[in-house]
Amino acid sequence: MANTGLTVSKREITGKKIRFLRRQGQTPVHLFGHGMESLALQCDTDALQDMINRKGTTRLLNINIGGEKGARSVFIREIQRDALTGLLLHVDLYQINKSEKIKVALPIIFKGTAPALKQKNNILEQIANELTVESLPDDLPPQIDIDLGVLTSSNQVITVRDLQLNPGVTIDANPDQIIVKISLIAEDKESTSSTASQADAGKGEPAAAENKGEKK
Repeated sequence: MANTGLTVSKREITGKKIRFLRRQGQTPVHLFGHGMESLALQCDTDALQDMINRKGTTRLLNINIGGEKGARSVFIREIQRDALTGLLLHVDLYQINKSEKIKVALPIIFKGTAPALKQKNNILEQIANELTVESLPDDLPPQIDIDLGVLTSSNQVITVRDLQLNPGVTIDANPDQIIVKISLIAEDKESTSSTASQADAGKGEPAAAENKGEKK
């Protein structure tokens, strides 16, 4: 997994005064992790938002804290945004140990097009949006790519068992769990029958009117 750097600094402002920090273009950041004391930090909002836009939230990051010589390896654990504006309010970072395996929920990204969709009444059903994987931090992929080109006919499925990930990366899920499938839409027989009945009824109306006229 490729690393990217981010510069942060220690934060003295807390509580309600945080709003003044945001007005200065800084976002409050909280760093925590197993066996370490949590730290209150802050980061340039534009730089933080740019990093999130380019790298997402599943990549391993290197952060440089002012006053420290070495970088720390972290993941973004949580992002809080303003419900109306979408602006960053707070970000939680989790520090990891590169020698210890971690579990992370990765998004599923579909590639290509399923040939089966060219057939009438076939639809694509996505059953899972993400999967939890376990690996060493440096081996962790940013996402799980799935090629839809293997789906060529109705009722075909792709399961966890079908996925091929890099060595050292395991999926924490039932191997038979379905991720995506091609389903067949059955024709609406009730609707077809109703349409046919209406057509038959329509054919009989002129004859009835004609018979009525003969009686006169």
